[in-house]
Amino acid sequence: MRVFVASLATETNTFAPLFVDRGAFEEAFYCPPGTHPETPTLCSGPMVAARRRARTDGFALFEGTATWAEPAGLVSQAAYESLRDEILDQLRAAMPVDIVLFGLHGAMVARGYDDCEGDLLAHARAIVGPKAIVGAELDMHCHLTDQMVEAADVIVAFKEFPHTDFLERAEDLVDLCLKAARREIAPESAVFDCRAITGFMTSREPGRSFVDRMKALEGRDGILSISVAHGFQAADVYDVGTKVLVIADGEANRGKAAALAEQLGREILSWGAGGGPYHYKPEEAIEQALAEIGQPVVLADRWDNPGGGVAGDSTVMVEALLRHPEIPAAIGALWDPVAVAFCRAAGVGAEIDLRFGGKAAPTSGKPVDARVVVRGITDDLLVPFEQSWVSLGPAAAVTIGNLDVVLASTRAQTFSPPVFTDLGVDLAAKKIVVVKSSNHFHAAFAPIAHKVHYLDTGGPYPSDTAKIPYTKARRPLAPLDPNPWL
Repeated sequence: MRVFVASLATETNTFAPLFVDRGAFEEAFYCPPGTHPETPTLCSGPMVAARRRARTDGFALFEGTATWAEPAGLVSQAAYESLRDEILDQLRAAMPVDIVLFGLHGAMVARGYDDCEGDLLAHARAIVGPKAIVGAELDMHCHLTDQMVEAADVIVAFKEFPHTDFLERAEDLVDLCLKAARREIAPESAVFDCRAITGFMTSREPGRSFVDRMKALEGRDGILSISVAHGFQAADVYDVGTKVLVIADGEANRGKAAALAEQLGREILSWGAGGGPYHYKPEEAIEQALAEIGQPVVLADRWDNPGGGVAGDSTVMVEALLRHPEIPAAIGALWDPVAVAFCRAAGVGAEIDLRFGGKAAPTSGKPVDARVVVRGITDDLLVPFEQSWVSLGPAAAVTIGNLDVVLASTRAQTFSPPVFTDLGVDLAAKKIVVVKSSNHFHAAFAPIAHKVHYLDTGGPYPSDTAKIPYTKARRPLAPLDPNPWL
């Protein structure tokens, strides 16, 4: 048995004024063949899972490049094509192969390519032919396109949001592809298009119970795998929206897979807005936090979350907290490499005049000008996220009265408490802690939080789906249009 594995991933917000060249991949995470660490990144789980199975099953494993760029705007055509062709050349050199495994995201958009993953999978299929097994792991916030499904035998998406299961799902992918290559199973895919922009969190109901039931259905009655592609609403592409993918064993079970996909998709649609949490406006959130007995209250600034492809430099909540100087609070991490450089040059304990934040877009708010004390600095703020480690680059924490602000040089979500604590910020002493994250913070912050709430600071991520100016999306698409299934 000969197996090839590679990873190429980013998440593209087509509305973001941040652009991605090849350097963005090389600076964020770039591992040529054989250099990938033993721990996975969010989208390179198949590399680690394939290594583990190669050791136990004894197949020959050929590793290609693994690379990831932090979510942002459009990828340049040259960057995508050069990385794609690099991996495809590695695949050709490994031929003949029985299995091809990819760690992808599913929402990469480049100039000239609205479906990068579908393009990559189609090229790989053309190289390996119809008999080899092609498999891919996707982030659940993907655009599940016809081209992806047609080119791959097995697609497995993360089930958990926050994404605590990316390595577990990679292991599922490898296992199914090995069984398919050994002709123990014959995967058949069925997709139900919900024709809606929707989604849910698995850190709360009804998403938690729904995913638990999904898992219980797998491996029974001819059903091999179930994935929900929530979609990524900040992308103007044809296939934006939620879809359900069910993979059955054999053509005889394909009808069962289609029926189950539709059943699950209709259930998601029945929740309406109930699949997501309430989002508080800034002053409303502060009022709610002060009314609760206990601390800290964690507030997630979802629409200024770098994981959504935006800058992460909004000062809206900073300004709101500064209007309440009596509240012990912390916020982070804001992206501002220039302010970080000033703080590091000044040193810990220095009191300086600093301008920070509010640079990338009008929705970022105004820059904050304040007299600050530099509380902590680091050459590399490296924080855990499940089995992986994420770098926020050189970073600094500054204090303005009762407010601590973490500033970072690299755009990344606030995945875990060390974003604050490694810079000397005591979260237990804070009434309010604001994190720049959609929901990936939840697994690490929930154990220390009295309560967790979600913010609507007005952007810049396009949060109101009914007002997103799509030009390419397939219609009808709820909530822009009436849903045809309801």
